[in-house]
Amino acid sequence: MPSYSIGQAARLLGVSSETVRRWADGGRLRMDRDGSGNRVIDGVGLARFAQERGAGLHAVPEDEVSTSVRNSFVGIVTGVRIDDVAAQVEVQSGPHRLVSLVTREAVEELGLDVGVTVTARVKSTSVHVDLP
Repeated sequence: MPSYSIGQAARLLGVSSETVRRWADGGRLRMDRDGSGNRVIDGVGLARFAQERGAGLHAVPEDEVSTSVRNSFVGIVTGVRIDDVAAQVEVQSGPHRLVSLVTREAVEELGLDVGVTVTARVKSTSVHVDLP
């Protein structure tokens, strides 16, 4: 039977490793120890958990962000320029002006428009924009 490390399980579930640890520590996801003493999750249990999560039984709480992006700026959208494929979104967060290039589809799916409150997440040279 295959088993997965915390990091592998996190990637498969689309959450951080810390979230998987909290789920295990809270009894929501069963973990065992392998022969070397490392925490592992059996494949069958992980598959069942993933299906239950997909059905909404183990959703990530809204106040728990499932991202590794650490630098977050809550702000207001001050400009949106859209063309056929891409869009430029300007966000003002206090004294900081952030500009993100995203797809037109992302702008439409998120409902981004001037006056909308967003959280801009910055990692290296990327800016991730999502709703709070």
